[in-house]
Amino acid sequence: MGCNVGKTDQLIRYVLGIVLLIAYFLHWITGTWGLVSLILGIIFIVTAAIHFCPLYLIFGINTCKEG
Repeated sequence: MGCNVGKTDQLIRYVLGIVLLIAYFLHWITGTWGLVSLILGIIFIVTAAIHFCPLYLIFGINTCKEG
């Protein structure tokens, strides 16, 4: 499992993940959309932390600069 999430992509994922989690925990988004917000927030933060996105692998996207 190599890196396929670059620094800029990683920063965007962290920011979006945190915003979605805050929206969920402060009840700005509730119900089904709240659950979607929670799940996506967790996914964005985890993929940013491990520098790997399975969907990028499927679609052949790589924003990670090697070397």
